[in-house]
Amino acid sequence: MTTTVTTGRPTAAVLGPQERKVLHAIGCGLRDDEIAAALAIPEDSVAGHVTRVLAGLGLRDRAAAIVHAFDCGLVVPGRGPRTRPPHPAPRAAAGRAETPRIRISVLGPLQAWQGGRLLNLGHLRQQSVLAALALEAGRTISRRELLDGIWGSEPPLTNVIPVYVYRLRKALGTGDDPGSVIEHRGSGYRLVPGAVDVDVTQVERLLADVTRAERAGEAAEAARVCAQALDLFRGEPLAGLPGPLAELERTRLAESRVALVQRKLSWQLHLGQHPQAIAELYALAGAHPLNEPVAAMLMRALYRTGRQAEALTVFDRARRRLAEDLEVVPSRMLRGTYEMILRGDEDGPGLTGPGAGPITGAVAVPGPPSRPRTPAG
Repeated sequence: MTTTVTTGRPTAAVLGPQERKVLHAIGCGLRDDEIAAALAIPEDSVAGHVTRVLAGLGLRDRAAAIVHAFDCGLVVPGRGPRTRPPHPAPRAAAGRAETPRIRISVLGPLQAWQGGRLLNLGHLRQQSVLAALALEAGRTISRRELLDGIWGSEPPLTNVIPVYVYRLRKALGTGDDPGSVIEHRGSGYRLVPGAVDVDVTQVERLLADVTRAERAGEAAEAARVCAQALDLFRGEPLAGLPGPLAELERTRLAESRVALVQRKLSWQLHLGQHPQAIAELYALAGAHPLNEPVAAMLMRALYRTGRQAEALTVFDRARRRLAEDLEVVPSRMLRGTYEMILRGDEDGPGLTGPGAGPITGAVAVPGPPSRPRTPAG
């Protein structure tokens, strides 16, 4: 149910001291039994205090009270009362990490782990907030950016971002410091640098290793590290998350994966691993029938393994799809590969590996051709 906007309503100053404490506890996400324990009052009296808080502030429900507590500054996310164990937990031994790092994966359905334990990240909109922070690890994202990226042109009536951040802190937090993963900076939030491992960042680090291997002429190492990066993909990136940001990132990350597969396969072909690459090239060509570099690599791999007729069939299939879907003829690169196979040449257009300049640098999809393609027919 949508809650009412708190803008223009009475402030917490109209409440008595006990009701202010109750509002503070509500804003911190405590249940009635936890409020009773935190404030040392009978549990059966908490409901009455909550009712007086809502009536005094003109709020419709408990969710609106949580938002009001954040908006009026009564609650600072991560600093409210929390139930504590009767005895403090022993501190970790010197030299050991006191808490396990958080691992976040966006290269599939959004998931987070702590010490091997899968964490409950809440509902999809709340997950989208964490995904946005994870994709911009280290950069502060304003509330407006989060609202635009997650709700688009239909933002919520209430300022729910602080509430979602508070809940995510509790889900990701450790011990008595739930603010150790997400911090508030200015008008936005960010993941605390060094507190979280994000799989996208891991891929970027591996790509830097790939580039170093390529520059050193270490083809086998480049192919191996590409495969290691691809192992981090667990399916459709950000699967199921709503909002324009998730939709754009799904497309970008999916295209990046295709580019990374091409990069790996180009090095495999350069190493002469044609039989090993053919099955993956067939699958990639089937999923992306308009991707001409993939078609050219598949043609060359088939030709080099003595399957010339199949290689020419791949060209015919690609030519038909380009004509039907884009109304263009095959590119010079694809035609050159076709002519090379007809002539029986061992070299020619379509070579992969260092001489032909395989895909290098950050994972990205090549841009459109520099000049218009010739219409088909």
